[in-house]
Amino acid sequence: MNQFQGSHILSVNQLNLDSIQTIFDVAQKMTPYALREKRTRVLDGAILGNLFFEPSTRTRVSFSCAFDLLGGRVSETVGMANSSLSKGESLYDTARVLSSYSDVIAMRHPQSHSVAEFAQGSRVPVINGGDGANEHPTQALLDLFTIKKELNSNGMTINGMHIAMVGDLKYGRTVHSLSRLLCMYKNITFTLISPKELAMPDYVIADIENAGHRVTITDQLEGNLHQADILYLTRIQEERFPSQDEADKYRGKFRLNSAIYTKNCKSNTVIMHPLPRDSRSQANELDNDLNNNPSLAIFRQADNGLLIRMALFALTLGVADQLEQYECPVNWFSSKTVR
Repeated sequence: MNQFQGSHILSVNQLNLDSIQTIFDVAQKMTPYALREKRTRVLDGAILGNLFFEPSTRTRVSFSCAFDLLGGRVSETVGMANSSLSKGESLYDTARVLSSYSDVIAMRHPQSHSVAEFAQGSRVPVINGGDGANEHPTQALLDLFTIKKELNSNGMTINGMHIAMVGDLKYGRTVHSLSRLLCMYKNITFTLISPKELAMPDYVIADIENAGHRVTITDQLEGNLHQADILYLTRIQEERFPSQDEADKYRGKFRLNSAIYTKNCKSNTVIMHPLPRDSRSQANELDNDLNNNPSLAIFRQADNGLLIRMALFALTLGVADQLEQYECPVNWFSSKTVR
């Protein structure tokens, strides 16, 4: 039995380099199914409870499509108001009931540590799709998977790289989880760029430094990107601020466009963003004029999310070694392989 079978995926702290490699190996095997070159019905009859109590498009649909592509069925609950939680039901009770209807549950919730609380009542594996400003483990895994692939294409590895994280590092759960994963590697340089009020939490910085990595903290974008191999931008997480006025103070503080990139970055610096990017004129942290830049990896990043989530479903439900047994042909036209 694999180490993931029947287990919750709640935090990157559960992982080590061996388990990460296992996930990546299985994710790579999912490529022909994601590209519609083949189909697999390995989860035929299985049901995913897709519980998203916080607004989401990309992550919610990614979990849903990942399960569909393995042959399973998806039952969705979207929004707190559409659930019995709005009537005062506890997370434990919700979990006890809904886990009887599902074989695995993916959940997002606006409160930190809420998914772990829910998992205590669940009778099936629970995968954390983001809990407040705390963690987003599947995003961190797809980010790491993307970083590895992008660096490898440039003849580099994660060990020894230089990553610049820019924007809302206080409330951006993606950078918290990614930093924890990167602590497992060696000789990484971190440049953390944010307004002082939105700096990376001290406990995350302590983890990075205790792992032996170098950290530079600054509130200036220009002049601090020249050595970066990976440039990871985040939007202002306005939904986590005490008020809209408070969030508006920082919107548009750091912007990257083609001119700034050319002036400040290496020609092959990889541009990443967990999405959605805020394209409104007052924010526009990642300009559309970069869309044709070959180093813009944000859409490859999103594609990799499908592979990672397919892998996690296959591993938690114990079918990662059965994919080919349940293959069947694709009968419809698909242009997925044209990139």
